Amino acid sequence: MDQTILERAKKWLQEPYDQHTRQETQALIDAGGDNLTDAFYKDLDFGTGGMRGKMGPGTNRVNKYTLGAATQGLCNYLHQTFPNEELKVAIAHDSRHNSKAFAHQVAQVFAANEVKVFLYEELRPTPALSFAIRHLNCQSGIVITASHNPPEYNGYKVYWNDGGQLVPPHDKKVIEEVRKVQPKDVRFASESPLIESVGKELDEAYLAEVQRQSFSNLGKEDLSVVFTSIHGTSITLVPPAMKNAGFTQVHLVEEQSEPNGDFPTVESPNPEEGEALSMALALADEKQADMVIGTDPDADRVGIAVRNLDNQLELLNGNQAASVLIYYLLEQWREKGLLTGKEFIGKTIVTTDLLAKIAEGYKVPCYECLTGFKWIADMIRKLEGKEKFIGGGEESYGYMVSHFVRDKDAVTSAVMLAEAAAHAKSEGSSFYKKLIEVYHKFGFYQEKLISLKREGKKGAEEIAQMMEDFRSNTPAQIAGEPVTYVYDYQQGARKNLLNGETDAIDLPASNVVQMVTERGTKITARPSGTEPKIKFYISVNAALDNKDQFIQVKQKLNAKIDEITKALNLG
Repeated sequence: MDQTILERAKKWLQEPYDQHTRQETQALIDAGGDNLTDAFYKDLDFGTGGMRGKMGPGTNRVNKYTLGAATQGLCNYLHQTFPNEELKVAIAHDSRHNSKAFAHQVAQVFAANEVKVFLYEELRPTPALSFAIRHLNCQSGIVITASHNPPEYNGYKVYWNDGGQLVPPHDKKVIEEVRKVQPKDVRFASESPLIESVGKELDEAYLAEVQRQSFSNLGKEDLSVVFTSIHGTSITLVPPAMKNAGFTQVHLVEEQSEPNGDFPTVESPNPEEGEALSMALALADEKQADMVIGTDPDADRVGIAVRNLDNQLELLNGNQAASVLIYYLLEQWREKGLLTGKEFIGKTIVTTDLLAKIAEGYKVPCYECLTGFKWIADMIRKLEGKEKFIGGGEESYGYMVSHFVRDKDAVTSAVMLAEAAAHAKSEGSSFYKKLIEVYHKFGFYQEKLISLKREGKKGAEEIAQMMEDFRSNTPAQIAGEPVTYVYDYQQGARKNLLNGETDAIDLPASNVVQMVTERGTKITARPSGTEPKIKFYISVNAALDNKDQFIQVKQKLNAKIDEITKALNLG
């Protein structure tokens, strides 16, 4: 057994750790093996989605003490950054096991550090927390969630005063403060007048903003929608948001409407995976619904299915849904004379380039950022007062409409995706036909994500090696297409393989490598910031000169993706 890990674990057998934690730690030590190693070999860190991990005792686990240390470090940083202000934070939590208890414990640490806390009385979606920060003029905010991870996970998302997640320099500085915190330094206050419960009034203010995003009521009463919250938080706000927007045929998957941290009816509560929406699809066929909408547990991601050309329900990926949504928004902005030349949309470096092509068609800039919606929020903050954000998306089923929320927002997105579908139906078209229309006008882009799971310390080492291999052994061609550019975001450099020239990338450093061929095929590799996975994103494209050729071109692009997958040994 690694003595360093054992020594780290034995510290958890002493004060200030409580009796229950000591007992759990002793059981881990007695059992030894990978579970002990994984629990203590490192400290939990902040990634693209904050701090996330399995629950249990240990420095690499989510528990009262790791969350307490993170909160104490954040408190210290807030006092340094806003020395002469009344400090205020908002806290929300999802439906996971221990989320409510963790939220209360975190609130106690803030209160013990003389920080006013607005604590949601019950579970609420992540976008509601982002909204609350700005609405209540808070300097920071916390959501206790592990998004769509398995039931044994939980996490801690940290937000800044703009309603967006932490970005440099604040993220690194908070981490520095957290690392200074010793267990004995964490303060807890059992009861405090500084903790105030919130709920209904904030809900009403948020829902009013969601309703303001609507452009049209055309077709809403004729559109039949099946909605599932997959045992998560969106059940609190999506149904009333849909009702306020004018949708009268919204059918709930009742078996999945009850919040439950076990997520008992699905293998994974992730709308990116088709299995998670299987019950909704079955109900939609029973009701002959036009559309299925499902959200992840903290309601920042949304997945949809719509009727295809054969009138069969087909799951769309995040790039496809984002493309139709952005197309609808830009078309509405243009029709209503709202485009002034000072608007923009946002996307991440792994999101389909089709969004940029659509924006170009409306003479609207499309700005690109690193993976994670915190970077789109940062983009909005930097352009505040200069350019107005219309909307944005990322391939992982995250979308944002307007800027009243500064994170991906499944509540508003559900309403606006349904509105786009209703508007299309009122014209005798459909959401799916609008997607084909987008492909015809701007180019047919097809993407695929391949995720390889590698857990624990050994898995982290394997992922690091795969990234190094991808970075240092760049192929000269992929599936017969010469590679023209290699983007190494960690080094901040783009290399032109045709002439050997290198220029700088104006984005923060990130462990991402991207290859682009002469025909616009794009392959990107990056470790996940929230899960023990390495992700490979493949994007190919072709012209769709005739809508009737949609099926043929789709098959051609899928075959090309399969060829690339084999060439890179990702199958």
